Amino acid sequence: MLIPDMKAIQIQSTGGPEVLQLAELPIPEPGPGQVLIRVEATGVNFIEVYFRKGVYKTAFPLTPGSEAAGTVEELGPGVNGFKAGDAVASTAVIGSYAEYALVPAAQLVKVPDGVSLECAAAVLLQGMTAHYLTRSTYPLKAGETALVHAGAGGVGLLLTQMAAHIGARVITTVSTKAKAALSREAGASDVILYTEQEFEPEVKRLTGGKGVDVVYDSVGKTTFDGSLNCLRPRGMLVLFGASSGPVPPFDPILLNSKGSLFLTRPTLWHYIATRAELESRAGDVLGWAASGELKVRTEHTYPLAEAAQAQIDLEERKTTGKILLVP
Repeated sequence: MLIPDMKAIQIQSTGGPEVLQLAELPIPEPGPGQVLIRVEATGVNFIEVYFRKGVYKTAFPLTPGSEAAGTVEELGPGVNGFKAGDAVASTAVIGSYAEYALVPAAQLVKVPDGVSLECAAAVLLQGMTAHYLTRSTYPLKAGETALVHAGAGGVGLLLTQMAAHIGARVITTVSTKAKAALSREAGASDVILYTEQEFEPEVKRLTGGKGVDVVYDSVGKTTFDGSLNCLRPRGMLVLFGASSGPVPPFDPILLNSKGSLFLTRPTLWHYIATRAELESRAGDVLGWAASGELKVRTEHTYPLAEAAQAQIDLEERKTTGKILLVP
């Protein structure tokens, strides 16, 4: 019996965007505990850039991607709770830059009515990231002040909405006036154009010299020192990304000298480690998207064959909100 082929992006070795090549690969068969889905939309995230460049180590050849939404095609042995045709989404897809992909059933959630598959692919990973950052890593309270870097990015826009809904004051940094308008629309109280002014003195001016309670920083190397300097005594720097590069080593006594600060480097996977926590976070995020309480931007959509261009535009900060690949 011949196994039919599918189109997928494959990487043979680390390198630039040009290593993302469209290939014909066999459609995988689900093993025990796995579900085969027909991918309808794939979320593009910075982690795929890190794997492509070799920042994160992996085996090659590789079909990148972990976030997608689609429909259930086939169930592997021992899988219950899903059936063919179900609308589903996951952040643990095994190679989502493809027309079909396998997903561990334990990491798959159903997409509720009122949420398109494109929206589900766009919001699940970044929405659950914003959820754990504002609800668990540093549980924001009404009246507190947060600084959010990359405020017009996928996580930034969602995090700003969630923080503003809690009643926190949100200060964001963005690169253009157009992105500043999007950030304000999401609920930012103040927006700093870091291309025109240094964010650190502006944050201190906006807070009357007190500093912010928490900084949510996905940029890393270029913002790290300034982020620490923006915190109030005993404030927390939540470093959840490194789009500008990794932070160089430093002596932890620096945290003491700047006010007994807290520093954490969290990842989503530790905040959805149990089925109950995954369903709770995904339920909130997808439910808010269905009700319209959470606005999801999905205006940047690329065919699967243009995955390289999608990553180029992501790296060059030419997009706002979420980037999607559509097989």
